[in-house]
Amino acid sequence: MRLGVIDVGSNTVHLLVMDAHPGACPLPAYSHKAELRLAELLDADGAIGDTGVDRLVATLQEAVLVAEDKGVEDVLPFATSAIREASNGEKVLRRIAQETGVTLRVLSGEDEARLTFLAARRWFGWSAGRLLVLDIGGGSLEVAYGLDEQPDVAASLPLGAGRLTASDLPGDPPEPDDVRALRKRVRAEIARVVSDFTRFGSPDHVVGTSKTFKQLARIAGAARSADGLYVQRELSRRALEEWVPRLAAMSTGERAALPGVSEGRARQLLAGALVAEGAMDLFGADTLEICPWALREGVILRRLDHLPPA
Repeated sequence: MRLGVIDVGSNTVHLLVMDAHPGACPLPAYSHKAELRLAELLDADGAIGDTGVDRLVATLQEAVLVAEDKGVEDVLPFATSAIREASNGEKVLRRIAQETGVTLRVLSGEDEARLTFLAARRWFGWSAGRLLVLDIGGGSLEVAYGLDEQPDVAASLPLGAGRLTASDLPGDPPEPDDVRALRKRVRAEIARVVSDFTRFGSPDHVVGTSKTFKQLARIAGAARSADGLYVQRELSRRALEEWVPRLAAMSTGERAALPGVSEGRARQLLAGALVAEGAMDLFGADTLEICPWALREGVILRRLDHLPPA
């Protein structure tokens, strides 16, 4: 069957169409996305402004039409931290439902972490052993650890690259004092939860998902996305430690010229790098492997798990 996932994230609204059947590997058929950067559109009261809501409604209407054009049988729409934490989130959800017919399921941060973990587990398989999965979104950092398909422990922290850029790095390039203060803040937040994970023992495999990790790996020398899903891509903490000061000294335009960095994500890359470096350091990970699957694939896999046998 052809399934569609509409992911209303902090950076983008992304429709992913996949051909999926129970017991088979879901195959991507079509991808359609629009960059809204909702995490950066919150007003002083934490609400998504009228302009942001108008753009979101229009983008969802377009995504629904695209899904119909591509023959999608079932659409699974969900939202993450930008809607979850907006002070007017319920009002936004009602307007979306009225004007688009889309009822968004708002995932908790722990739901995000668990579904992303499921995707990583299915991708790497049982032989990967105990997984530590790190996912940096626009609004939050998700961390999950475990041996099975459900993690033993999962956490969500307000350390998304978009959120931190908007709140802590106003300059272009940012002031050194602002970078230092953000580095301190990020590490303090992560340190609060480290013991919840380390008491389960050391992971056998550390995994990074999300666009932020993919872009950081690419600028550090990993293979291009054009080289295919099945090429192994890694990111080392040593490479991050070398790149963070370089990114801090760059303007947004200079970052956008780096290999694999999109113009829309370039401004957020430094904040994402600070979170990635802090997480790898505090969790004791020298290297992590990039997983092509993440939250959207986890949502589809969970849906397939609940289908009756053919």
